[in-house]
Amino acid sequence: MALFILIFFTLMAAAGWLATLNTGSVVFYLTRDTSFDLSLTALILFSTALGGIVVIISLGLREIKNVFLNWKETRQKKRYAQVDIYYTDAINAYLAKRYRDATSVFKKILSLDPNHYDTLLRLGKIYRIERNFNEAIRLHRKARSQDDQKIEVLLALSHDLQDAERYEEAMQFLKEVIALDGTNLTALLQLRDLSIQLQHWDEVHMLQEKVLKLHLSDEDKKKEEMTFLGVKYELGKQLLQKEETSAARRHFKSAIKLDRSFLPAHIGLGDTYFYEGNTKVAAALLEKSFEMTGDLILLLRLEDFFIETGEPDRILKIYHQAILKDVQSIVLKFYLGKLYYRLEMIDDAFDTLSEIEAHVESFPDLHKILGNIHVRRGDLAFAVDSFKKGLKLKNRVLIPFYCSNCDFHTVEWSGRCGRCGRWNSYVATPILVDKAGNRGLELSPYNAPMVKEHA
Repeated sequence: MALFILIFFTLMAAAGWLATLNTGSVVFYLTRDTSFDLSLTALILFSTALGGIVVIISLGLREIKNVFLNWKETRQKKRYAQVDIYYTDAINAYLAKRYRDATSVFKKILSLDPNHYDTLLRLGKIYRIERNFNEAIRLHRKARSQDDQKIEVLLALSHDLQDAERYEEAMQFLKEVIALDGTNLTALLQLRDLSIQLQHWDEVHMLQEKVLKLHLSDEDKKKEEMTFLGVKYELGKQLLQKEETSAARRHFKSAIKLDRSFLPAHIGLGDTYFYEGNTKVAAALLEKSFEMTGDLILLLRLEDFFIETGEPDRILKIYHQAILKDVQSIVLKFYLGKLYYRLEMIDDAFDTLSEIEAHVESFPDLHKILGNIHVRRGDLAFAVDSFKKGLKLKNRVLIPFYCSNCDFHTVEWSGRCGRCGRWNSYVATPILVDKAGNRGLELSPYNAPMVKEHA
């Protein structure tokens, strides 16, 4: 500015000196009718002065603008500094689970910066924890509007909607995550689990294939492979219900090829042949599957089948062959005795079950059947004694199937536990205690505290 003033006065001095050399004048018109004479020197001085004023005003405005911008920047820096302080306090409260304090501070941040992304994300999570789902969704949608490519906020929105039981909407956000990152394990597993819940087995199968292609630990790999078997079974079962037997059979066979001991697939394949009317093929398949796996559930299904078709001799032969391979199996002998009783072969049932009774301390199902046999034979005193033994475990009625994972009991077999959701976990082994106090099964659920029985 000082330099400009110096230049201005220098020009004024030069203009004065030129005025002494140029004494002429010009006519200066303001309008057509208004004019006046103006010396050349005055014209030069006026033009120079006008230009100087314009320059001064321009410089002044620029300075004012700079001052305003500096003031605004300083204020913004102070606000950001305050936001950082607030955010640190809010995060400390959040991590300490002092959600009320955290919420109060987060709200202060939003009053200073309504679009603070991290605050919108964390405050939304607090509202979700407090089950205020609408507010959680609102805040997370606002965070998403700033950057719709951020996976973290898409997962947060999916979580909000899942907790709000708006599953279809939640699935859409998970699909967006997978579209951005096809290897995102969290999104794949959540979308798979939601699809399982909604029984969209085609989509579950596709998602599980993607999961198995990812790098997983050995433990997780084994777990996901078992899930894949279960998904194949469920998809096959769903296709069978739709009468698409060829496709159903293909999935059951695929599961068996992956794991020959996966019982649900064997039963599903047998059910497919039964549905098609190929009963002999179905029975032969279940027999072969029993020889392969030794699973008692298959034996029980064969028992029902052969009794229904009027061929009890075949199931008796299978029992006898199985016992010859495992002469110490109390469980096999019990089921054989129960079959004799079912077939009204009372003496054979009594002989078989009495042999078992000598080796067990407590076997409620056995004692109840023996009690009924004694009643039918007229031995009421022995019947009472057997019934008392059968009621020893507080009248607990044991039912055929239980889940070896969570001890869920049910009278209906299923490929998947109705409580814990694990596939291939049902066991058809009665619970017994031998004379030495040992449980009948090493993995018996009675090794753990009893839980409420389920029908």
